[in-house]
Amino acid sequence: MSVLGSKKVSKAVLHGKKDLRLEDGEFSAEPGKGEVLIGVQSVGICGSDLHFWTDGQIGDFIISSPMVLGHEASGVVIAIGEGVTDLQPGDRVAMEPGVPCHHCQYCKSGRYNHCPDVKFASAPPYNGYLTNYVTHPATFCFKLPDHVSFDEGALLEPVSVAVHACRRVSVGLGSKVLITGAGPIGLVCLMVAKACGASVLIATDLESTRLEAAKSCGATHTCLIDKTSTSRQVAEDVKRKIGASPDITIECSGAASAISAGIYATKSGGSVLMVGLGAPLATLPIVDASVREVDLIGVFRYVNCFPAALDLIASGKINTKALLSHKYALGEVLSAFEMAKSGKAVKVIVDCSSKE
Repeated sequence: MSVLGSKKVSKAVLHGKKDLRLEDGEFSAEPGKGEVLIGVQSVGICGSDLHFWTDGQIGDFIISSPMVLGHEASGVVIAIGEGVTDLQPGDRVAMEPGVPCHHCQYCKSGRYNHCPDVKFASAPPYNGYLTNYVTHPATFCFKLPDHVSFDEGALLEPVSVAVHACRRVSVGLGSKVLITGAGPIGLVCLMVAKACGASVLIATDLESTRLEAAKSCGATHTCLIDKTSTSRQVAEDVKRKIGASPDITIECSGAASAISAGIYATKSGGSVLMVGLGAPLATLPIVDASVREVDLIGVFRYVNCFPAALDLIASGKINTKALLSHKYALGEVLSAFEMAKSGKAVKVIVDCSSKE
């Protein structure tokens, strides 16, 4: 018998391209060994959720069967399974959505984000968190201090992406960093880079409102991109504004033109990190990068970053509250996705404890 008994629940299920449905069902799962049962509270809508919704796929991740969306989540522990000692019912937690196998070479070497058998919420075929209840391994749940809200807890996931990004390119004291794309992940990367000690932070975007948000998040400079400008012209604008070439570019838009601008702008011997996901193929100035030894670096999710992300939020070193622009009940999930897609929101949160 489940701890909850058989309970009616709602869930946001993606059936295919542009086919997201709010469905009712039954939940009767009980936490297994090492697991906890969680009442989901806040779930953030990520760019990947939008890609799955609008395109039905992201690269090789293809929606082939109905799947619950959402992987940025927090909630309340309702019950604990056998062997769980560090969490108790009533604890407020954020969930790290990727659960690796713990046995492969990547897990053993500490790079579990590349585990081929990882079970990642809201990545086909695994269900996500846009529902009322889930079970999750206790070791991938992180207890929230009382002063950290559920909404902030949901943002541990994107903050972890930014922590991993900044670690990959060694952002540190005095770094000059270019952030291309001032959407939610760009703003989080900007905040984390500042917390790591970057002294110059310039953000680029096509939208002036996003650049205003970047200023409020700590950007020392901004650059509004003219759609008619070439990547070289954007790079020259960036260098002119900060009086130097950036040491590091963190590309957060996924646009090939932005990656190119980052290559042209970044100093010789610097690094361009690609956080944003765009088209599977891109035409880039690879010879320019090669002869100037500009390293092109990928980033995939994160590894062992949730503790640092929680510390950044809990200590106030970054202010994720500034990103929380819109909130919807689970019953309004379609409106939530429309708002997130519109570009008018910074970060959209869905309250899964409320249907209306």
